[in-house]
Amino acid sequence: MLWQPSLPDAYHAMSDAELAERIAARRQRLGDRLVILGHHYQTDEVIRHADFTGDSLKLSQLAASVVEQRAANGQKVEHIIFCGVHFMAETADMLTPDSVQVILPDLSAGCSMADMASYEDTVEAWDVIHATLRQSGWNGRIIPITYVNSSAAIKAFVGAHGGACCTSSNADQVFDWAMNGGTEPKQPGEDIKILFLPDQHLGRNTSARYGINTDKHTCVYDPRRARRGEPLGGASAQQLHDSVTILWAGHCSVHKLFRPEHCDAIRASEKHLPPSEKTTILVHPECCKEVVDKSDLSGSTEFIINTLRNAEPGSKWAVGTEVHLVARMVRECAARGVHARILSDCHCLCTTMSRIDQPHLLWVLDGLCGVGTAKDAPIDQEGGPTKARNVIRVHPEVRQHALLALDRMLAHTAAGTMKD
Repeated sequence: MLWQPSLPDAYHAMSDAELAERIAARRQRLGDRLVILGHHYQTDEVIRHADFTGDSLKLSQLAASVVEQRAANGQKVEHIIFCGVHFMAETADMLTPDSVQVILPDLSAGCSMADMASYEDTVEAWDVIHATLRQSGWNGRIIPITYVNSSAAIKAFVGAHGGACCTSSNADQVFDWAMNGGTEPKQPGEDIKILFLPDQHLGRNTSARYGINTDKHTCVYDPRRARRGEPLGGASAQQLHDSVTILWAGHCSVHKLFRPEHCDAIRASEKHLPPSEKTTILVHPECCKEVVDKSDLSGSTEFIINTLRNAEPGSKWAVGTEVHLVARMVRECAARGVHARILSDCHCLCTTMSRIDQPHLLWVLDGLCGVGTAKDAPIDQEGGPTKARNVIRVHPEVRQHALLALDRMLAHTAAGTMKD
């Protein structure tokens, strides 16, 4: 997590209405030079200010497209404010020209899943796994795949080692590409293994859909256990040898909260109902395999949204994903006579995403407009120097290798499936 300086108290003292009014005024002043992106998991107070909403990669691609379109019309996008988390802003920076500044309103808005896979731990794991397999006489290839919910450094590692990124909607396609050899066609008799970072649950669910027996042919490498002296991160040499997929011990703190018993409770309460009146359970594949196995449908955030929007009036749905998104979909569904609820009653929200709020959004906009930026000036005084606060820049060398991983994904997946 990066350090975020505290905002002046005056920003927190404003009412929601006053914050919204000032944000709108700053946006109007910046005009076409500014694009605001809002991830689906943001609060309603932030989402209402977004020019575009969506998942992380979709938003970054949209931003790049808008920059190009406006440039063709003689307009110049100078700033993109990404109301998301750090790895998302990194991806937006990599996909947009150097002339565009990507800004994250609160630097402490990270992703616990992305933070579970550090570059140093990944290099160590890569080396020790290869060394262990060679000792057993194994002579195949390991192809790394990283979920887009990972740092630019991890994307760069994967790109430099012949691997690719994936999203939750195209993980099956990327997995199949890797199992067939990835950048080099698989040779007869060649053994391919996949190192799947950083979400073990998406990796396990994808492996199962591919037809892999996940009990026998997957294992987990936990860097925390490696740091405690277990050289293979809790796995055994035999498990590594037998595994098709080596799963990184990472997870989403939101989707981990959904449990099999939540599905069981719905099934038990509705066992007397005819099939047409029963609740359909719809979950994200970041949920553990036991939940996905007990659900009726699983898919990306966009899949969840589209499924609910196409649901028949009178149908009932229990949804396993982030609470702010579910709450918005519940309201939207209710207007069409569709009954939706969150799968669990626990507070399943992305706490790091919630660090992006109206005070931080106004603070970065004030900097771009030169409001309250002069030394010792009150926060509403205009005419100060403009300041681009919290600009996210990916090192050029990291960017080069990370884009390889993204490009391989885009080259080997069907159009329209680039969603998280």
